[in-house]
Amino acid sequence: MKHIVTLIPGDGIGPEICQAMCRVVEATGVDIEWETAPAGAHLMDEYGTPLPQSTIEAVAKNGVAIKGPVTTPVGTGFRSVNVALRKALDLYVNLRPAFSLPGTGARYSDVDLVIVRENTEDLYAGIEFEQGSEQAARLIDFVGASGAGVIKPDSGISIKPISISGSERIVRYAFDYAVKQGRGKVTAVHKANIMKHSDGLFLRVARDVAAQYEGRVAFEDRIVDACCMGLVQNPGNFDVLVLPNLYGDIVSDLCAGLVGGLGIAPGANIGDGCAVFEAVHGSAPLHAGKDDANPTAIILSACMMLQHLGEMDAAARILAAVRDVLGRGEQVTYDIRRIQTGSVEGAVGTQAYADALIRSMEG
Repeated sequence: MKHIVTLIPGDGIGPEICQAMCRVVEATGVDIEWETAPAGAHLMDEYGTPLPQSTIEAVAKNGVAIKGPVTTPVGTGFRSVNVALRKALDLYVNLRPAFSLPGTGARYSDVDLVIVRENTEDLYAGIEFEQGSEQAARLIDFVGASGAGVIKPDSGISIKPISISGSERIVRYAFDYAVKQGRGKVTAVHKANIMKHSDGLFLRVARDVAAQYEGRVAFEDRIVDACCMGLVQNPGNFDVLVLPNLYGDIVSDLCAGLVGGLGIAPGANIGDGCAVFEAVHGSAPLHAGKDDANPTAIILSACMMLQHLGEMDAAARILAAVRDVLGRGEQVTYDIRRIQTGSVEGAVGTQAYADALIRSMEG
């Protein structure tokens, strides 16, 4: 079966790691037609945005996309290409598996977790009021007059919306995912002891949904700070975690740290009609054009994409090749080589690493 996939190379190291990923996917024999669409900081002068409307339309048309990293300004400028795609296409699920691989130097060797992060609400909804603005002043006055509390007059303000409908669909996705994948437990992560009307709502909905899966999937809830401590102490106590947006972002990076870092962390943004798979690390502009970046994260994201497309055998072959090549440690990029030997001597480039994966699949 032929699959048409929107390819968004991004910027920085994105085009290089995407090239490696495409070569590995094509080597499985799966029939994929890549439809390339641009995104990145380099488009600002031409389009006035790093995410042209034509790219959003291409993803919506094909229903499946894979994306390299895109540079996001810190503190000013365009909020985020990732956030914009999620909002435009209602990609309400951020799916981030974290599993152990050989040769990564990770602290643990038996981690197998999945983070299910709500992707559209919470503080990342982007409802903000600039310090000194008329809107901020009116909101400060309203909060004071309502008796809810005191906000200092020189404050910038971000709003944290969490809805019943948004919480219900993300928790239900987590439970359906657990059932489909044969996983035994879902943990809802929150701060409901403090934020009773936002996180408290999320927890209440999670408990209601969990009751519908009783006998099929176990359920627990954890306060987010205690959850982070528990993950570091014994990640084996967790299976599928479902979280509001901000906590999900932080905890998914923590879990990536348990298994070796963002360079090997795959991810997906999923909605009812579209799915965008991505490397979750940054664009590393200082490494752009050097053919030394580690493409493992986007290659593993491609495995998730192939599973989504029903190409289970191809996904399994790529994952087996990644395990083989990392475990051997002979044809790995500088970051992995340095972990394995304490030196970058003998490291290979991005495309040579892809070559090693292809040889492993063929061998």
